[in-house]
Amino acid sequence: MTRIESYEDLTYDIVRWLKDYYWMYNIKAFVVGVSGGIDSAVVSTLCAKTGLPCHVVGMPILQHPNQENLSDVHLQWLEDNFSNVTTHKFDMSNVFELFKYSMVGFNDNDLALANTRSRIRMITLYQIAGSVGGIVVGTGNKIEDYGIGFFTKYGDGGVDIAPIADLYKTEVWELGEYLEVDERICDAIPTDGLWDDGRCDEDQIGATYEQLEEAMEYRRGPALDILDEYNRKNKHKMEPIPTFKL
Repeated sequence: MTRIESYEDLTYDIVRWLKDYYWMYNIKAFVVGVSGGIDSAVVSTLCAKTGLPCHVVGMPILQHPNQENLSDVHLQWLEDNFSNVTTHKFDMSNVFELFKYSMVGFNDNDLALANTRSRIRMITLYQIAGSVGGIVVGTGNKIEDYGIGFFTKYGDGGVDIAPIADLYKTEVWELGEYLEVDERICDAIPTDGLWDDGRCDEDQIGATYEQLEEAMEYRRGPALDILDEYNRKNKHKMEPIPTFKL
């Protein structure tokens, strides 16, 4: 992608947009989940750059140590570099396990359980947001939010604002480099971290983000059929809830 001429200007524009929203709606804080991936690292850094109160939250659920370590690294970096940031870490593994084993007869579907992990994190973020008078800031990129619907409905899709949802993944990576996000996070293989077997995004989708971007932006390339199929089956996530009207 070559849509962005200046990541300095882009950073300024997004930070200004966040600040405008904050003051317009009398918000008291931004609340961001930090997974250890590039999307959440970029969003949390942009929120921190506003200079406004920001709560950043690590929420491991039976997490692979590498993912949890990257989340911890970024949380510490934010705490060290931004006085307006408050860091939190809540291990939600026991909550997830208790829920799983209480759902006898309905706890044997791996996809449903993966989505439950994401929804537990959403509940955690909104509990914090409600307590501090804040809003939950989304971390989805353009491919995930508007291309293939690669998010959990009422999980990581349950947010109040979405500062990078018009940026392709490659643009998020480049923005992360400009923001001096830890190189290990920039280089990490993208994963939603919701599966015990450690599968990455490409394993689940069947295409790379670069291929999906080519398909979405130019309607060409080897991932076009994959993009269209995911878009079709996940359309319900990306459109308003169907409502019967009198």
